[in-house]
Amino acid sequence: MTGFRRGHLSDYFTGVVAKTLTVVETDKARSNQHEFQGTRPLRRLLGDERRRQIPARFIRLGDEQDTISEDGFLSWSNVREGRPRAPEYHLYYSDNAVTGLMRAGDMLFLAARPDNSLVVIIAPSASTTRSQLLWLFGMDDEPEFDHFRFQEIEHQPAKVSFAVRYILDDLGIEVDTGEADELEELIDKFGTGFPRTRDFSSLARTSLKDLSPIESPDETLIAWLEREELLFRLLEKKVVAERLKAGFLTEGGHADVDGFLTFSLSVQNRRKARAGHSLENHLEALFQFHRLAFARGGETENRNKPDFLFPGVDQYRDANFDPARLTMLGAKSTCKDRWRQVLSEAARIEGKHLLTLEPSISENQTSEMRAKQLQLVLPKALHETYRPAQRSWLMSVADFISLVRARQ
Repeated sequence: MTGFRRGHLSDYFTGVVAKTLTVVETDKARSNQHEFQGTRPLRRLLGDERRRQIPARFIRLGDEQDTISEDGFLSWSNVREGRPRAPEYHLYYSDNAVTGLMRAGDMLFLAARPDNSLVVIIAPSASTTRSQLLWLFGMDDEPEFDHFRFQEIEHQPAKVSFAVRYILDDLGIEVDTGEADELEELIDKFGTGFPRTRDFSSLARTSLKDLSPIESPDETLIAWLEREELLFRLLEKKVVAERLKAGFLTEGGHADVDGFLTFSLSVQNRRKARAGHSLENHLEALFQFHRLAFARGGETENRNKPDFLFPGVDQYRDANFDPARLTMLGAKSTCKDRWRQVLSEAARIEGKHLLTLEPSISENQTSEMRAKQLQLVLPKALHETYRPAQRSWLMSVADFISLVRARQ
């Protein structure tokens, strides 16, 4: 298999092997569950030299934001070393929270980092996370994974795409954009506090020039989101650094573990909440540029509040208004299994729309969406992460705006 290129992915990985796990590899009653046989693809990734206590990060990625991760080690050796027989390599690992959840049918990804550490990723069978990782590593066209398959990652001097950064973020890998220095002055006015998300979104939009929200809504939305994410991470680093400098001590001078954990959790929760509000803020601005009539967060039946309702709440509540002219749009930066939540948010509208930034959603999920009359909308740049059979059904942001304009 030839080397694969996807932007600066080689800055984060040098190669990867993938395999669908079997019962023998996951059932403790049939295996000691602590090793994989060193096939040729594994030898291509790890080499032929003995390597003990290789630092590794174990990660399990589910489809319901239930990521589990733990640091550990792996060891690689030829069990027939020094014997006049063909070499037989084994990759050993110790039990941890991630390996304890491995099941037959899950896919194992073993990726080598440039610093010689390893990342062990487990993705459930037929999941969106599995689809995303196969696309990320350029293995999405492979038919079967009953044996380890190797993929070398070659360097290519190109910007890491939005989709690649999205998946790397799920893996806990932060991408260096190289733009930090020139944007520092934009966040200086906030000191060490966070502004309202709406104000931060506005700053991101006004800091970007030469964009055309009218002619290129898909590209504009991605640019706005990328800029706000970068500004937010810069400010977050500044805020966290100041808080860490202050230390976590109780009044008695003891380590304030609870205070540290609470602060750490608040950082994670702020990231998740901000991402969703950011997407809605930029969509609102985009719809305003296109002079569409809409309501954001308007209430429908049973106190449901769709993210966007076109042309508005009054028309929706008017029994004489033609329901064929009504449109509902849910907006979720991450989708996974949460897409079903939008199905009950506007009973008068039979066919609903959902805009997400989730790359490479599994075919199982998109088939179910179609069966439930839910149309998926994604910025055009993300369409390439989907399989050809899915792409003809996807809508772009420009497509959606055209549809709403025609109905109004």
